[in-house]
Amino acid sequence: MISGAHAVIYSKDAEADRAFFRDILGFPFVDAGGGWLIFALPPAEIALHPAAESGKHEIYFTSDDVAATVETLEKKKVKCEPVADVGWGLLTRFTLPGGGTVGLYQPRHPLAPRK
Repeated sequence: MISGAHAVIYSKDAEADRAFFRDILGFPFVDAGGGWLIFALPPAEIALHPAAESGKHEIYFTSDDVAATVETLEKKKVKCEPVADVGWGLLTRFTLPGGGTVGLYQPRHPLAPRK
């Protein structure tokens, strides 16, 4: 019934963020026309959390070794927050060129099965 998901990150500098995903993160992409790059994502899962209001969404990337991933990102001049142990995982955030931040964590919770 549902064949995939399409996430959107809104940015004050979408062109710079697209270059970041292409050149720094190395995500495969297709140009949908006019420089609108659409990136393939690694396997994903979705969680639903209780909240006072609906409509807020977040995106996190996961890593099997967050310390090694942070080291790789920092070698590429990507600023990462210090890694914090938050119980359910080891969490950091990094800043995109457009000013937004994205979470990155090494999960300690069970992962959803892959097809």
